[in-house]
Amino acid sequence: MTTTTADLTGNDAPVLVRREGRAGHLTLNRPAALNALTFEMVRLLTEALQAWRSDPAVEMVILDGAGGRALCAGGDIIDLTGQRSDPSKPWRQFWREEYQLNALIHRYPKPFVALMDGIVMGGGIGLSAHARHRIVTEKSMLAMPETGIGLIPDVGGTWLLGHAQGELGTYLGLTGARMNGSDAIQCGFASDYVTSDRVAALVERLCGANDSDCAEVIEAFTEVSPVPASPLAARRPEIDRFFGFDTVEAILDALNTSPSEFAQKTRGELQRKSPKALKLALAAMRRAKSLANLEACLNMEYRLVIRLYEDGEFPEGVRALLIDKDKAPKWNPATLGEVSDAMLGSYFAPFLPSAELGLVAPKM
Repeated sequence: MTTTTADLTGNDAPVLVRREGRAGHLTLNRPAALNALTFEMVRLLTEALQAWRSDPAVEMVILDGAGGRALCAGGDIIDLTGQRSDPSKPWRQFWREEYQLNALIHRYPKPFVALMDGIVMGGGIGLSAHARHRIVTEKSMLAMPETGIGLIPDVGGTWLLGHAQGELGTYLGLTGARMNGSDAIQCGFASDYVTSDRVAALVERLCGANDSDCAEVIEAFTEVSPVPASPLAARRPEIDRFFGFDTVEAILDALNTSPSEFAQKTRGELQRKSPKALKLALAAMRRAKSLANLEACLNMEYRLVIRLYEDGEFPEGVRALLIDKDKAPKWNPATLGEVSDAMLGSYFAPFLPSAELGLVAPKM
């Protein structure tokens, strides 16, 4: 295998960018922070992908994470919320460019292989779950836990959750429950399963392959790595029964009628989340089913996320969970009953044209 040293960003860069054989290889390189995504990393990833689009020496792209524990545990939300009081900070631009990157990965013209080994949450989902090839392992742990910090599942999360089988996506998006590798395949977040001890060999094979052989190489590895049974799939009848409603209140009522341990635990989890984020997340997942494409969904999510940041709900959730760690967020409004339909409508309302994300799916 030949590595072109001119492509190296340096071992201390937050994203390692290099060419290995026929592959462009991107490694998120903040292992102490579980490779949490920063604005600088978004830009480094975007620059590399834009350069490789027209580079004939790069036939596919591989994305992984340094440290062996995570691909990416999400955005660096502590840093992001700290920017709220400083009007000079580019917090709005972070989401704009992050979502543009998510769309770029989704439409990338060359095979894009995301190695979802270890923790993949929030912003990490946006970097991987829209890729052409999404590899999970027995160490994979995926989640969209945003309602617990006053946010909605974003980075295209409502698109994925809204199109999951039955009401599995509704359950995952509202509760923030974790998926293992087989669950991720069941719910459409991943495409292939390879055991963790074979990932390095897979990368080596891919780096020596061309774009037309990429799928065949991956298939050869998945054939000897049978997908375990999905715990979520086994629980789907119960989840469909509880979460097949269009209001959070009705879901809670359904859970309350069941004496099962799962129902009562799930109800308790929901009651700790932001009431406003829960209602917005449910409405967004329902709307996502009728949207034309991922780009339309990202445009919708952008409006919700910006408004939840500006109104203080998201910063308050981060404060309570990660900064002060008192786990006692002061949600506003404090109850589901206070979150009116008019309030929800105001969050979905378009911005002025100059402030919209404005992503448009390219004509294929």
